[in-house]
Amino acid sequence: MTSRYNEVYQEWQAAPMAFWAHAAVAIDWSKPWDKVFDADDGPYGRWYAGAECNTCHNAVDRHVQNGRADQVALIYDSAVTGTQRKITYAELLSDINALAAVLTDKGVQKGDRVIIYMAMVPEAVVAMLACARIGAVHSVVFGGFAAHELATRIDDAKPVMIIATSCGLEPGRVVAYKPMLDKAIEQAVHKVKTCLVLVRSQQPHALVEGRDFDYAEAVAAATGREIACAAVKATDPLYILYTSGTTGQPKGVVRDNGGHLVALAWSMGAVYDTKAGDVFWAASDIGWAVGHSYIAYAPLFIGATSILYEGKPVGTPDAGTFWRVISEHKVKVLFTAPTAFRAIKKEDPKGEFIGKYDLSSLKYLFLAGERADTDTIKWAEEKLGVPVIDHWWQTESGWPMAANPAGLGMLPVKYGSPTVPMPGYDVQVLDDAGHPVKRGELGNIVVKLPLPPACLPTLWNADQRFRDAYVTEFPGYYKTADAGIIDEDGYIYIMSRTDDIINVAGHRLSTGAMEEVLSSHPDVAECAVIGIADHLKGQVPCGFIVLKSGVTRAESEIEQDCVALIRDKIGPVAAFKMALTAKRLPKTRSGKILRGTMQKIADREPWNMPATIDDPAILDEITAVLNARGIGVKND
Repeated sequence: MTSRYNEVYQEWQAAPMAFWAHAAVAIDWSKPWDKVFDADDGPYGRWYAGAECNTCHNAVDRHVQNGRADQVALIYDSAVTGTQRKITYAELLSDINALAAVLTDKGVQKGDRVIIYMAMVPEAVVAMLACARIGAVHSVVFGGFAAHELATRIDDAKPVMIIATSCGLEPGRVVAYKPMLDKAIEQAVHKVKTCLVLVRSQQPHALVEGRDFDYAEAVAAATGREIACAAVKATDPLYILYTSGTTGQPKGVVRDNGGHLVALAWSMGAVYDTKAGDVFWAASDIGWAVGHSYIAYAPLFIGATSILYEGKPVGTPDAGTFWRVISEHKVKVLFTAPTAFRAIKKEDPKGEFIGKYDLSSLKYLFLAGERADTDTIKWAEEKLGVPVIDHWWQTESGWPMAANPAGLGMLPVKYGSPTVPMPGYDVQVLDDAGHPVKRGELGNIVVKLPLPPACLPTLWNADQRFRDAYVTEFPGYYKTADAGIIDEDGYIYIMSRTDDIINVAGHRLSTGAMEEVLSSHPDVAECAVIGIADHLKGQVPCGFIVLKSGVTRAESEIEQDCVALIRDKIGPVAAFKMALTAKRLPKTRSGKILRGTMQKIADREPWNMPATIDDPAILDEITAVLNARGIGVKND
């Protein structure tokens, strides 16, 4: 198939307003827009100004009305509990109506905020859509976030209600949410007076009299009631999603209703080649942007079936669990983080589990959330026999900024590149002074304003903070805080976050490029490179490597191999002399490696336990690895 990408991208470039007006035809509007884009509203403008719509109607009601009532909308697959549930569009609508009735009865009104602090259960998606139905603004806080982190979000969003589960489930352990919820409410200045708690059998908890209500009982009592979809402005907020800020104060990324509907619906066909009736699986969590966009929303906008998975890529029960889900539910598209595949590859380097399942339904694997190293992509291509598409986007964008668009016909693959910018994104590379760099030169990746629909229009109640964080440094552009290059064919290469560029004796070097080399070693399952302070060179790189299961060679030999590899592929200029073997790397729950914290440990700087860390004990292991080489000191 010849790719239509160039034609479509040029169509957007030639007439951006007409392009997004045409894309908006796929959405049901209760009132048309006055302007496709209003440049005078907000820090850089707003999409579909004057229009009114409802996100829940577009995700559920219209499919029930148009013949998809009995089609499965959500498949809940809990590898932790061994249970499954299939929910049709009609059943989903009934559940949403019942919860919307409960919210309304308890005084939640249009524009009010509701925090959702839940495990990966269907009720979490129902809660998101019920809020959208009545025009309330939801803010999902990752289930299991510490009480202090939840409290900061309560104080920023000022919710009238919190919907929570009593616990979350991890392989081999139950994480009690209710005590953290109680502690957060106690700590927060803003006092939440109403909580709905879904009590799970694994962790029953006593409810606070007068404040807490049993979710299941309340919804059962309201089943059968119908609540009309509220007409909200396209520019009204649908949700707030908090992302970490450099000041320690989380940034509330705002997503609007109208632009979000248009761009996400468009992306399902153009980027993911997914249509109504297809089964789409984003193996993420609703606490992250991926879970919002591609579990709870985009698949439902087009009438597809979305999978809600509670489990891990390994350990629930083994490295074959992803293949089981694909086989049992006839998944067409899998979207996950490279970390997940590195974990699978580490446990099952030969891919022996893959042959045990029928994966004939799978047509594409999409990877995003961090850099996808070439070795992992090639392993997945070889073992699965389908296109493996690395693509790049951010919490702030809400949908892909760069991709190889499967629905428009794929372009030639270049390993290490998420391929090309999507319509709406004019991606450029600037030096620190804001001047364009030559093709192939490393610089700051920016996007010319305005950002397309679905991207954040601002931060919650913080327009000036939005300007300071994203648009002040490079006037007229959105700062992605990623560093990279654009080659002569227009392919984008994301090398690292701008704070992951290290300066070695005056040479700006990408730690991401070094990680690409280390990951090519046949014994290395995953790796991370950080810059360590050096009195002579300013910084020198240090590489952490995790070995594949079953490797019998001496760690010291493999470390020497890695040093030689960097010298060969990048050159002596990298001054790479330290490769350290670790059992595992510290990561956030979404799979991002905590390089910044590792660097602080190595540089003997004060550091705080990251709120998003998956397993705090790993930082002690990393500290011990560094200490064994005389680097860093233990955090006291």
